[in-house]
Amino acid sequence: MSPFIPCNECGLDCQACDRACTDTKKRFDMSETKHTLHTPGWVSDFQKFIMRGNVLDLAVGVVIGAAFSAIVGSAVKDILTPFIGLITGGVDFSNLFITLKGPVKDTLAEAQKAGAVTVNIGVFLNAVIQFLIIAFFIFWLTRILSKLSRKQEAAPAAPPAPTKEEVLLTEIRDLLAQKNS
Repeated sequence: MSPFIPCNECGLDCQACDRACTDTKKRFDMSETKHTLHTPGWVSDFQKFIMRGNVLDLAVGVVIGAAFSAIVGSAVKDILTPFIGLITGGVDFSNLFITLKGPVKDTLAEAQKAGAVTVNIGVFLNAVIQFLIIAFFIFWLTRILSKLSRKQEAAPAAPPAPTKEEVLLTEIRDLLAQKNS
């Protein structure tokens, strides 16, 4: 059994069409037939919103920021904090905590495992250091980018190319000057 191919003239199955289609190519041309899905208006509005440049830039920035935050967090926890602890006499900031209620333990992990209520000063200090590093990096990044944009703005714009009329008038002027001299 052959597939249903609508006639471009009558819309019926071409093989069952009582009217003979005049052109075979036209008879099997499906490009004029539009197959569209009916989507709610909010879907197209959402697509327009997502495809705007600043939304995509923001999404990329958030992803890169999350990755950068993980790198800075590791740098603070694994590299910077041990050096600060070495300078301050071996204090391990990650285990700097105060037990408010419950058994007193040597490490934060042991205290939390025992169900103690703690104020985690070391974790807070690590978060503050992490924030300061990220803020410092963003400050320098925005400063560099603003200087670059100022340099681009300060560069003089090239004069616009003369229009056809200006070129023609210049040629006429030059011809008249040659004729008079």
